[in-house]
This record gives sequence, C-alpha cells and structure tokens, in this order.
Amino acid sequence: MNHHFFETKIEFLKGVGPKKASVLNKEAGIFTYGDLLQYFPFRHEDRSQFHKVRDINEQMPYIQLKGTFKSLQTYGDGHKKRLVGQFHDDSGSIEVVWFKGIKWISQKIAVGIPYTIFGKPNVYGSKINLSHPEVEEINPNASNQNSPALSPVYNTTERMKNAFLDSKAIGKLTEALLSIMDGSVEENLPEGLLQHFNLIERSVALKNMHHPSSINWLNAAKSRLKFEELFFIQLQILKLKLFKSTNYKGQSLPETHMLNDFYKNHLPFELTGAQKRVIREAYEDMKSNKQMNRLIQGDVGSGKTMVAFICMLIAASNKSQSCLMAPTEILAGQHYEGLKEFSKKLGLNIALLTGSTRKKERDQIHTALESGTLNILIGTHALLEDKVKFQNLGLAVIDEQHRFGVAQRAKLWSKNKDFYPHMLVMTATPIPRTLAMTMYGDLDVSIIDELPAGRKPILTQHMHDKHRLKINSFIKSEIKKGRQIYIVYPLIEENEKLGLKDLMDGYESASRAFPEHHLSIVHGKMKPDAKEFEMQRFLKGETQIMVATTVIEVGVNVPNASVMVIENSERFGLAQLHQLRGRVGRGAEQSYCILVSKEKLSKEGKIRMETMVRTNNGFEIADTDLKLRGPGDLSGTQQSGIMDLLVADIVEDSDILKAARKSAQHILTKDPELSSPQNSPIKKHIDRKTNNSVNWSRIS
Repeated sequence: MNHHFFETKIEFLKGVGPKKASVLNKEAGIFTYGDLLQYFPFRHEDRSQFHKVRDINEQMPYIQLKGTFKSLQTYGDGHKKRLVGQFHDDSGSIEVVWFKGIKWISQKIAVGIPYTIFGKPNVYGSKINLSHPEVEEINPNASNQNSPALSPVYNTTERMKNAFLDSKAIGKLTEALLSIMDGSVEENLPEGLLQHFNLIERSVALKNMHHPSSINWLNAAKSRLKFEELFFIQLQILKLKLFKSTNYKGQSLPETHMLNDFYKNHLPFELTGAQKRVIREAYEDMKSNKQMNRLIQGDVGSGKTMVAFICMLIAASNKSQSCLMAPTEILAGQHYEGLKEFSKKLGLNIALLTGSTRKKERDQIHTALESGTLNILIGTHALLEDKVKFQNLGLAVIDEQHRFGVAQRAKLWSKNKDFYPHMLVMTATPIPRTLAMTMYGDLDVSIIDELPAGRKPILTQHMHDKHRLKINSFIKSEIKKGRQIYIVYPLIEENEKLGLKDLMDGYESASRAFPEHHLSIVHGKMKPDAKEFEMQRFLKGETQIMVATTVIEVGVNVPNASVMVIENSERFGLAQLHQLRGRVGRGAEQSYCILVSKEKLSKEGKIRMETMVRTNNGFEIADTDLKLRGPGDLSGTQQSGIMDLLVADIVEDSDILKAARKSAQHILTKDPELSSPQNSPIKKHIDRKTNNSVNWSRIS
C-alpha cells in the first residue's frame, strides 16, 4: 500500500473535518484513511427489491417500499411524544412511527410526495408498523434513482449518530475514500497463490467489502481477505517456530535407564495407548538436538501428570534437572504429593517451592538446586524468581498453560545457561484443533484422548428446580455410601452481591435439607487461609458437602467426591460446565453430575444442557462451545492479542485456515527468508507491519 496515503489523518477526508474526526477517533478507533478502509460493514442490505404494503409480515428482516404519506400527526407530549405517518402504496397503507428527532423529520417529510422508505417491520398490538425508517425522496427526473443494490451497514454508536455519522454517512465516507485511493493499494500475496486459490486482487477485494457490485463479488472479497488475514497470522507463527528450531538448540537426552526401572518395577497401573504415544512423541524431541516445545492436551483425569513425570525420568537418566510449575499452591501441592512416592522409590530428590515455603527450607532448596543434588522441583510462580538457579535444567513442565502468559514461559527458558530446556505445556482445557493452530501454532500438539482403565464415565442428568426433593434424596443415598458432594453456584461477575446471596441461600437450604451432615463453604470473598482451611476439611472428609462458587480450583483432587450438583447451570458456559464436572469421577466409584436449571431456557442454554448430557468428550464439547460463543471468549485468547480478527472467523473458516497454514508452510519450506522475487509482496508487507503493529514475538 502507499502507506503515506493510508496514514493520512481522517479529518482530511472530504466530509469529515476536525469535529467528526474526534468522534470517529473516540467511538470507532478510526484515526486514519487506513483505519476507515478496515472498518468493514457487518452486513449488506439488498436495496434492489421493493415490497408491497400488503405482502409485509413481521418475519421479514428489512423491507423497502415506494409510496406517499397520506397524513402525518404528532401525539403525546414531553419525552412521550411521537410522530405517526400513514404511508400508502397501491396495495394498502402502513403506520410509520418516530420517537426521536420529530422536529427535524416533520420538516423533512411532506404529505403527497413520492418517497422510498426502508426499515424493519415491528408488530405493535395486532398491527405491523415501521419505526424510524430511512426516507428518501423519489426524484422523477433522475435516471438512476436507486441506491446501489447492496448497501453496507456499519456499526455505529449513539454518539456517532448524534454527530451525523450514522451507517449511511459512514458509507458515503468509504465511498469518498475508495474514489481517491486508486493505485494506492499494493498486492501482498504472490501471483501464484492468487491463481492457485482463485483469489481476487487486494484492491478489488477492499472495494467490494464496502460497496460490492453484486453478492458474488462480496463473497469473493470476503474469501480473499479472510485468506490473507489467516495466511499472515500463520506465516508469523510458523516463522517463529522455524526461528526457534534453528536458533534454539536443545540438550540431547537419549538415556532412559530410570524410565526402564520405573516401568519394570514401580509403575502403579498400565499406561493407556494414548499416554504411550505421547511419551514416544516427547522422547523423539528430547533425544534429538532440537529444543522440544510441546503442548499436551488431555481431559481431566487422562493421566497428563504421569506423562510429565516419565519425561522427567528421561531428563534424570541424563543427569539433568526438571521443574513443574502449576498456577496455585493447592495444585502444586497435589502434584508434589502424587510424585513424591515414586521419586523416593527411584532414589530421586524432589522438593516443593511455593510462596508459603519457609525461609530455611527455601535456602536448602536453592543450595540443592545449584549443586545438582535436587532432581525435581515442583512449585508455583515462585519458581520464576531470580534466586531460583538450576545446575542444569533439562525439562520445564507448565501445568494449565492458559493461566500463564508467554512472558513466564520465556522466563523459565532463560533458567539455563548453555541451551534451552525442553518445554512441556499441559492443559486440561480441550482446545479445538483450529484454535490450537492459531493460539499455540508454535507448539507441537500431542493429545491424550483416552481415559485410564477402571475409570467410569461420569453420568450426567439435567433437572429443573422443581425436582429438588428427588435431587436431595439422591444426595443422601450417596452420602450413606460414604461419598462426598459438591454443590456449585455461578459467580455472577456483573453482580457479585446477587451471586453471593444465591450462594448463601443455597448454603442455608442445604443445611436445612441435610441437618445431620457437615458442610463446607468456599467463595471468592473469603480470605485465602479461610478458603484453604475449608478445602482441607473437605479433602480430609470432615465435611460431606462442599457448597462453593466456581473458585474450587482446577485439578483439586478429592477421589471420594462422587456427585457434582451445578445450580443455575444455564448461567455457565459449556467449557466451564465441563471443567466443573471433571472435579468428580477421580476415584473408581461411579460418579454423577446433576445440572439444575430453571424451566425456560434459551436456545443456546438447551444446546449446552443437551451436549453435556450426551457426551463426556472434551474436544467435542470444546467444538460446540466454539460454535456457540465464537473464539473471543475461549480461555485467555483475549489477552494474547491474536484473536482480533477483522474478517475471518476461526470456526466458520476452518477450511480457509487450514489452506492458509499449508500455503504458509509450503512457502517457508522453500524460501525461509522470503527472499525470492515471487515472495517479495509478502516480505514487503511483513516488514511494514513489523514497524507499526502487533509485536508478534509475544504470541508464542
């Protein structure tokens, strides 16, 4: 692109000026010509069709009529005022109503003159009316009266409308910009790619995104810009991956004697096929000279920690140290307790370092780490402190990746002097394949997709508030068998008081319903040590029922808990419901999840409940979730800055995403520096973007 042209301040565009410019800056983030060009309409309306009054029904999204006003009258007073017109064509008449701008409209419109009006039909009482339609006078002498067939509709705010910047005005501005931009848009994809995928040129695509000459041109424009957007994201991610694999050497760890000892003598249960596969994939990386960057995805309870431990044994067989970082003290503690036994049997030293580790222990840990006598260190963010120095860190494991930013990953990396430690990132949040390609595109993904033998799938049921007695008697029968129960309430962020009140009411009624049992309660407003105390009571089995908001930590392991009751379950997203359900089913007993909701559910609410009852497969659930919610809400994508997509949609456009990734891979394999003449449009575009846009290195 002719960058100077697109960096021109928006106020210099004909029809803008300083006053409107400041509204566009504040309300729409439009500062330059380039910003306006990328302010795409969210839909187009077909203005080529005219309806007759008698054919109108409330199902029609938008209608356009030709006719005259028979009468115009103002009713009411003060802010209850309304202007009502009877609009008439040869098939009948319809009421048109305005509640705002009445003075201006009554001056603009006259009775008996031909107009076209455009708006959305509403039902009012038993009649259909139009409120606040667009009105345009029909000029009998003009040859081309109709506005273009497909009119763009732009997002606008109240303040924009007040400054005469409604959707139509924005359309006029984009038209003005397009008319003067000829020759300023440079192509940024090679000729070969355009031909291969049958894509239209960039400048033609940009014009047709705003003011398409037909629906086919609009679709061609979208395909072209979606491909371009996803192609450059994938190119950057793959370049980063390539850069790491060529510049960051890993330590080769071929020895496995400790692993063999563990397999032969101490393995507590047979590994699943999926676990074995993932260990093989990791070992291939660890024994090569490249540095491993691997994401392990597996549902709650699929045995990720065991896989991580076995990789630590590979490191230990080669005289190098490992660390495991978890997001909370409770989780770190659980990992430590779980791995301590095995480490002892194998003669390995293991320690736990968290914020509450005492100074004396801390000092011992620091010394043992630096001398190399400590083999495995488990901990929280405390591992990232500068004081924590390893003699030779071979493997760093991060649990629940979405809780840690990239900066923390980088910090762990730098803990080794001569080469980078191998990285294993673990998550129990199943990430749909398309999203993983984008969010974690620089990591190799391994998936543990089967549960260990002896695990029974959790049975899920959806019930309504009116089934309360039935639910309570089921809970009693489970407690009789010696099991424990979770009752979880949603945290209502926009109204914490209300959320807390729900929880307290729930706690009260549970105390009344189960007078002979002990209850724990946990919520976000409690002090950390009070929370910890309640969690521990439940963990030790001193209380049978835990009433909590969603603060019950990811991964807290109470094998004896067999029932998860989720109250107001319609308020949770699918991913959250699935995460919560995973808190039970940790032991060998049959576990249950009861989703309690109000009778009337939205369409989405119904889909969520049906999905949960139907399947325990996290990946299937994540896919449905992505379709329902769109990618922006998935864990942590907001702050990674990678999902601010302008035109593409990760769910709907997964085919384009795959094609874009493949093309980017193909191009980088042949020409990693993008130095060949045919790739110069790509290189030019990237060099320019690097100067003034997202810092790509942080998206790792």
